Amino acid sequence: MTHITKGANTPVPATALRVAVGRRDVPGAPVVDASALLLDAVGKVRGDADLVFYNQPAHPSGAVRHTGAAQGAGQLVEWLEVDLPRVEPEIQRVLIAGSCDGGVFGQVPGLYVQALAADGAVVAHYAVTDASSETAFVLGEFYRRNGEWKFRAVGQGYASGLAGLATDFGIAVEEPTPTPAPTPMPVAPAPAPQDAVPHSFGPEFHPYTQRGRGNGVVSVDVPLPPGPVIVEAWHEGDGYFGMHTLTRRNKDDDLLYNSTLRDFRGRALVLPPEDRPLRLRVEADHDWTVSIQPLSVARRIGQGPLSGYGPEVIAYTGKAADLDVDFAGDEDDGGYFGLKCLEARYLSRPDEYDLLVNDTDPFRQTVPLPDGPLLLLLEADGPWQLTARPLPVFDGAAAQAAGAWTGRGDRTVTLANPAPGRPALLEYAFTDAGTFASYRVKLLDEYDDEETFLEGSRHGRHGRTVLFRKGEPEVRLKVEDGGDWSLRLLPIEQVPPLTGAAEGRGSAVFRYDGPPALLGLHRTTSDTEPLETRTLQADGQLRISADSVGRRRPTVGPIWVSETGYCYVHVFAASVDTCWRIETADTASVPVLGKLVEGQGYGVVRHTGPEAEVTVKHEPRGMLDLVVLWELDERLEPVRRISTASGLQRVPGGFLQIRTSGKWSIELRG
Repeated sequence: MTHITKGANTPVPATALRVAVGRRDVPGAPVVDASALLLDAVGKVRGDADLVFYNQPAHPSGAVRHTGAAQGAGQLVEWLEVDLPRVEPEIQRVLIAGSCDGGVFGQVPGLYVQALAADGAVVAHYAVTDASSETAFVLGEFYRRNGEWKFRAVGQGYASGLAGLATDFGIAVEEPTPTPAPTPMPVAPAPAPQDAVPHSFGPEFHPYTQRGRGNGVVSVDVPLPPGPVIVEAWHEGDGYFGMHTLTRRNKDDDLLYNSTLRDFRGRALVLPPEDRPLRLRVEADHDWTVSIQPLSVARRIGQGPLSGYGPEVIAYTGKAADLDVDFAGDEDDGGYFGLKCLEARYLSRPDEYDLLVNDTDPFRQTVPLPDGPLLLLLEADGPWQLTARPLPVFDGAAAQAAGAWTGRGDRTVTLANPAPGRPALLEYAFTDAGTFASYRVKLLDEYDDEETFLEGSRHGRHGRTVLFRKGEPEVRLKVEDGGDWSLRLLPIEQVPPLTGAAEGRGSAVFRYDGPPALLGLHRTTSDTEPLETRTLQADGQLRISADSVGRRRPTVGPIWVSETGYCYVHVFAASVDTCWRIETADTASVPVLGKLVEGQGYGVVRHTGPEAEVTVKHEPRGMLDLVVLWELDERLEPVRRISTASGLQRVPGGFLQIRTSGKWSIELRG
């Protein structure tokens, strides 16, 4: 045990600490209420929320909490919890203070402050021996020094009480309005996040706390206001901890906790019975603490991620949102995670929840949240993180005027063609997938039949493609599993020309004006993500040209051009990090089918004679790697599939395309 005297300091571990403000249990001695103040670099609070006490029991950051009182072994203790790793960077000091009701601190026997680690070891202990007429006392403080945390025994008293102490540290204290004794004083709500609205989930009351060891029963024999409460529990060390509510017949009812986590801590929502005290049965291998608290102590989801460990009750008061859930699993890479959503209107009926997640093992997924206020009831066997992303408000008229559409998740949008009768360039971006599945964008016709237009596994998270391929006045696009996405229309004139060779990365579009030609595709990075080229004609037909099939070996395909004399060349890359080079070549460079022609991957050959028999040989790169032979016309447009197998085949005169990833050979017979 680290005992220190007034003015001395000692290092403390940068972890979650339990802080006791205690005294000897002597009848008639003044009551001591504990509080904490979070101070910035100039020694002031930033606002009223930086004062934590029994009537405002949780700091918005979750770093400091007032967890109630306990009695036993001749001691009366008020408990605070200070989670040092979660203290915000701008906070430099956390003061531990006490105020006296019904007397002065000189009348308080055995006053002390004590900080304990998770394993119960006392890391700092300061006994006050010089108190006199003070009614408020700064007992000690946690402070940062050279990247570490220390605790200092302060021992500064205030005859002006908690109001005087608070004023010294920047809290404006108003005189309270006289209130009849049975009516609780109103509590100023903590600042709500910018995407939330203030909401009170229930009445305030002083937390009820009981401690014990091993099996036991908690009987809450103090009045509780109507409605649900939070039951928070701690269990120290290894071993089992379980808790049930008890029925009128004193039998197990609802299972609240069932854990073997080390240093277990959790919160659960409980609706106490209206006609009798709330009773709980505890099964434990070591020391435990149970605290009955108001709903105001629930942690809140704001604009940033919220992290935790084990069961928790969380408040959300923002608009409808997507909730990103990240569960790290237990120590064995397993564990259970469950998440229930209870809207505020159903607080009196906790069974009216929506089950959002019911899963095991580590995972990441996104689930929808309705408009708040609501409570999230979380069960977890390990660390977790939640991030709420409010849905953007969609303004269709503004989007159409700007030519840009943004959204999140699944949505169907109608895009108007800025130049009906002509195509347009579509720039797309999908910055965060909604699920593990890749996003998909589908074209819907007038009968709602679907045709896949874009998908992450082929087209990548952002790039360019051609929309309104047949000059339609408008199209409807259905976005699925999109995460955050944006679609932007650009004039088709912004498509760059392809006049020889071009380099780039990701998915892109070029316009080719000229006669039919060959197109070489070269991957210039070492990745194996899908990479292919396709050509789009003026009539809206999109045909494959070449596919790298995840290899660096160059491939060759046709640029087929209709009578219009131009086409659009698409490069589709599944990864924005895939770099490539494309290069055009004259059809005169096409190998002529003589006695034997060999190659690997996509290729084009020309048979200059009449229809003849050939022997096709193929070395596949996998079970699904077929050799597909196509007949092309003089414009290099595929007109007929000749075969999908090796062996003896009959081929016409003209151009032929080979589609495969393996080695191949074509030998002319006779």
